[in-house]
Amino acid sequence: MTEAKEAILLVGGKGTRLRPLTVHTPKPMVPAAGVPFLTHQLARARAAGVEHIVLATSYLAEVFEPHFGDGSSLGLHIEYVTEREPLGTGGAIRNVASRLASGPDEPVLIFNGDILTGLDIRALVTSHATSGADVSLHLTRVEDPRAFGLVPTDDTGRVTAFLEKPQTPEEIVTDQINAGAYIFRRSVIDTIPADRPVSVERETFPGLLASGAHLQGMVDSTYWLDLGTPQAFVRGSADLVLGRAPSPAVPGRCGDRLVLPTASVAADAKLSGGTVIGEGALIGAGARIDGSAVLAGAVVEPGAVITDSLVGAGARIGSRTVLAGAVVGDGAQVGADNELRDGVRIWCGATLPDASVRFSSDE
Repeated sequence: MTEAKEAILLVGGKGTRLRPLTVHTPKPMVPAAGVPFLTHQLARARAAGVEHIVLATSYLAEVFEPHFGDGSSLGLHIEYVTEREPLGTGGAIRNVASRLASGPDEPVLIFNGDILTGLDIRALVTSHATSGADVSLHLTRVEDPRAFGLVPTDDTGRVTAFLEKPQTPEEIVTDQINAGAYIFRRSVIDTIPADRPVSVERETFPGLLASGAHLQGMVDSTYWLDLGTPQAFVRGSADLVLGRAPSPAVPGRCGDRLVLPTASVAADAKLSGGTVIGEGALIGAGARIDGSAVLAGAVVEPGAVITDSLVGAGARIGSRTVLAGAVVGDGAQVGADNELRDGVRIWCGATLPDASVRFSSDE
């Protein structure tokens, strides 16, 4: 059988690097290209033949089910399992195993709730089946692998080692990294210890390798982005709108901009670079917004200039204010004539008076 009918989606993370986006919203539910990021992942799994998905939740677990329900609107059967204590990636997989219906040798897709990827899921399943592997890993190549775990393979694609975040040039033996999507033979999941934290990257995979299990790597160099930081999240949303990152769930045609139905955009406002304007948002005259996400109900006043930034739900950006690489939390009020740049984060509900923050002189 060369289709994985079942999948486990790991969505338990707190998304601390993404705060303040994740103060009220778990990371997978933050909107990307107009819908919760998770919607893109679920839709891509469905398109690859997956029918049953178990969501392994932990942080703000209560928000997932009211939104996705039983999954029927996406053509899926979705179940939810909430960890009482954080169990790590391996522990989370083991914790939901009882919900799977697959036979011992059948393939189960496992993926992370914070990776945006163009991975050909069917190709990974096929590679898993033809190689006879116990676990198959999606690998991607990166220019600077120091921030990642390296996964060298032999000339048949078989994994030979797992090297955690290398630092010296001698340690960097490959540019292949673990890209966060796996196919497990169903029976292998039951070998993960139950009821305690387990890291699949640091414990399960190296342990399987040491015991002689067959771990297969498939290098797939399509689009891949870890959405762990606000800047990466904004980039990922824009790439979905532009069509650089594929998703069947983008609510509209791909292009330079995506304006959701109830948003109001002034005729002379300029939207470009994959900008998305959420439901009920208001964009004033002469505003220029490039490569950014303006979430539901936010207001951008006339003449504001917003680049590579995220404006939270219900926030207000004052006239002529400049945002570049900034994140403004839900409900924050940024007055007129401010200049916010380079990774600055304005907390949810905060208020900045007019002309109170500058990076340049007030010429």
